[in-house]
Amino acid sequence: MAKTSKKTLLRDRRKLRGRKKISGTAERPRLSIYRSDSHVYAQVIDDVAGVTLASASSFEKGNHRRANIAVCGEVGKAVAERAKAKGVNAVVFDKGGFTYHGRVKALADGARAGGLQF
Repeated sequence: MAKTSKKTLLRDRRKLRGRKKISGTAERPRLSIYRSDSHVYAQVIDDVAGVTLASASSFEKGNHRRANIAVCGEVGKAVAERAKAKGVNAVVFDKGGFTYHGRVKALADGARAGGLQF
């Protein structure tokens, strides 16, 4: 069994606290993000059907760039573009227990600039 740090446990608690209130539907799926030390990942998820509708990350094939604020904005625009291609215009934002600041905020602003409503 892997040893889990206190920092990870506290983030998991915050994530579960938010997930009690946030759920994605077919009409308004959930835009879930994960921020690692080097990269950022975003998915548009329909929780009722259990399906990922669109995804984007800073760690995509041929594009392994460290996720700074500028790259996170581009990831937000990319996930918005892919979600709109699937017919999704409005989402519920799930910050995954992370603070809405810096790279998380840049991804959200990029998704809004790409046309997603939340």
